[in-house]
Amino acid sequence: MAKKSIIVKVNPEVLKWLRESSGWTCDDVSIRLKTKVETFKDFELGTKSPTLRQLKELSLAFNMPLAAFLLPKRPEEKPLPLDYRMLPNKKGIFDKKTMLAIRKARSLQSISKELSDNIQCETKPKIERVITTDNPEDISGKYREIFKLTEEKQRKFRDTYQFFNYLRALLEDMNILIFQISMPVEDARGFSLSDDSPAILVVNTKDSIEARLFSLMHEFAHILRRETVIDLPELSITDKENTEKWCDEFASSFLLPKETAKKLFETDKTKLTWTETINALSGKYKLSKSMLLYNMYKLDYLSKTEYNEVLKRYKPSQVRATKKGKQKGGGIPSEKRCISEVGSKFVSLVADNFDKRFITYSDALNYLSVKSKSFDKVLTKAGK
Repeated sequence: MAKKSIIVKVNPEVLKWLRESSGWTCDDVSIRLKTKVETFKDFELGTKSPTLRQLKELSLAFNMPLAAFLLPKRPEEKPLPLDYRMLPNKKGIFDKKTMLAIRKARSLQSISKELSDNIQCETKPKIERVITTDNPEDISGKYREIFKLTEEKQRKFRDTYQFFNYLRALLEDMNILIFQISMPVEDARGFSLSDDSPAILVVNTKDSIEARLFSLMHEFAHILRRETVIDLPELSITDKENTEKWCDEFASSFLLPKETAKKLFETDKTKLTWTETINALSGKYKLSKSMLLYNMYKLDYLSKTEYNEVLKRYKPSQVRATKKGKQKGGGIPSEKRCISEVGSKFVSLVADNFDKRFITYSDALNYLSVKSKSFDKVLTKAGK
């Protein structure tokens, strides 16, 4: 005899909220549940109720706990970041993985705030607010001084990873937590959450490290402006919305100040577009080729035609993450992945709360998304 399906009464508003906050359409859900679109729409209207099996399937699909479907009402939550991606016909519409990344960042922000409060640690960013009328080049110069980032120091970094981690540590000291989360590169390259503390900055692990470095400073500019946005940071000679243009100019000027760029380009003026020259400058200053070309164009060392022609050589490689760090036979060690994803400051918050018994061992493992065998390794790597 066939088992009778268990019907579960759910709040239709909660069901709709769970679907939308996971980036799923009714069509997507109907395919996943192998049912008619109209049937699922009836669930959201409240004229029909799903089965327990269907809710379990949706729990897996939405990456939400089953208990969330049984909430009596839709919870209050912060709005999505402002959409500055400028994608045609996609205003406010995000890929499922991007929605998951935003949810994860919000969760980590909430956890960070609670952990900081437990140990009476300040969460407010240690930065002065800037506005649109401030000159991005002047502000970037100010932060190079604050970070003690000289041209010589920039050249001495072993590679772009070391440069990125240097800046990340400085930003974390300013109470800005930086997370690296995977999203489709064509959908989003980064976002900033400044509407609560600690401020959160997210870059895309699917991107190349050079692109992540630029996104890091672009999103930092948004945090300086106290903005909560999601975007596709990328230098372009085409017109952009004023806010994005300001943040692009800040990031570009920070990573390669105008005077430094002019000095470099004057030295190699006759062979600027040679592959050897661009590769050498990219390696020496730990910057993407596209950023170097943008500065060559902006400072009148390249015509628009030359810029577009040379850029074709490098454009495809900018949207693929490098495979550095992969280990033979099975990927990145979990302790290294954890530090890369959530950063040393978040790990320290978890460790301090665990040491002072504000959280359990199980909580600590859950917050860091690691297994018990990796816990001590994570703490060691984070300097705890």
